[in-house]
Amino acid sequence: MPVGPARMPLFDHLGELRMRLVRIIACLAIAVVVFYMATPIMGQFLLLPISEFLPTDASGFASLQAIDPFEAFSTRFKISLWASVVACAPVILWQILAFFLPALKPSERKWFIPTFAAAVGLFIFGTIFCYLVILNPAFQWLTDQANGLGTVAPRMSSYIDMIIKFELGFGFAFELPLIVFYLVIFDVVPYKKLRGSWRTVYVVLMVVSAMATPDASPVTMLLMFAALLVLYEGSLFIARIVLRNRIKKQTEELDAEEAEERAEELALKKTKAKKAK
Repeated sequence: MPVGPARMPLFDHLGELRMRLVRIIACLAIAVVVFYMATPIMGQFLLLPISEFLPTDASGFASLQAIDPFEAFSTRFKISLWASVVACAPVILWQILAFFLPALKPSERKWFIPTFAAAVGLFIFGTIFCYLVILNPAFQWLTDQANGLGTVAPRMSSYIDMIIKFELGFGFAFELPLIVFYLVIFDVVPYKKLRGSWRTVYVVLMVVSAMATPDASPVTMLLMFAALLVLYEGSLFIARIVLRNRIKKQTEELDAEEAEERAEELALKKTKAKKAK
């Protein structure tokens, strides 16, 4: 899978893009067919953290209800599709990288691989955290809401959809340290402002937690908020250690700007006072 040259005619670029898209689609199509046969095993794995809240069949496995045959097919296809995207991620990302990498400058290329590795690691960490820590208390709270009203009939499509949304929500939310790191390194928001505006940041993290949790339950929201809080403070701590020279320079520049603004305000006040006399 070679990387193409940076300078190519337009139609050659389009031809290369088509070739790489065909490779991605072919890889996904083969993986979907393979994983479709294994969806019962993968489905049981997804349901394992919440199995205590689900009915079981004669074999002791969690059993969900499908209202119609198409629902069972669409759910199995959805599981196999997501599994295929995860399994084919190296191929997909390499094809994307091979297409765009020639257009990047050498100074930009050096950041791509570390960023990609960090993004993948944080996303995986977020999904594992959701699987091990979040799913069980979240579904416990949700099923407890039916007490005194009726019983919960676990529908296949809705339960699988909810679990996938949970996993994706936490996976993307855990990219926060990467965002904080690049805000500091590219001088978008100086470290001093991020550190000083912690009240505003905490409110934003609470809003993000409420929006990212698919069930909108207080239990899940507070757990995600706590996780994001730890990630945010940890990312600031790491940034302060790794980027201490850059942060020192940012702080000096920010202090100089604030001193200049104070001097201008003081001069303006003196001018007004003279005019008043």
